[in-house]
Amino acid sequence: MDSQQLAEAAGDAMYSNDTACKELGIELRSISPGCAEMTMTVRDAMLNGHNVCHGGFIFTLADSCFAYACNSHNQSTLAAGARIDFLAPGRAGDVLLARAEERALAGRTGIYDVTVSNQDGKEIALFRGNSHRIKGELVPQGENA
Repeated sequence: MDSQQLAEAAGDAMYSNDTACKELGIELRSISPGCAEMTMTVRDAMLNGHNVCHGGFIFTLADSCFAYACNSHNQSTLAAGARIDFLAPGRAGDVLLARAEERALAGRTGIYDVTVSNQDGKEIALFRGNSHRIKGELVPQGENA
């Protein structure tokens, strides 16, 4: 299996167990080694008291995309930390697109940037996540596969 096929298999394996993303309507649009794209449509139930998308849902979309990007190498990886800057509101009916890119990967740690935009390409948020690899794989490989 080449690195692209492995990334796709890892993404499929993760998504098959990802109840949170499925419940929120977050879909995996694409995945490649160190990168991922996910979408989420802002529903009325996601609006806060200002009638805009609650930041927690935008964070969840960005964090999920980060998770898929950092697990795309088929090594179990978790978040070690993350931050987000909100640039503009998401509104009901908006289709938000999160794009994650690996910026650094050394040893067991990585840095990933995620940009969240709406359907018009307007940037909604910028997210940076730090990852930490743990033991295990999403897709069994090697002698024990």
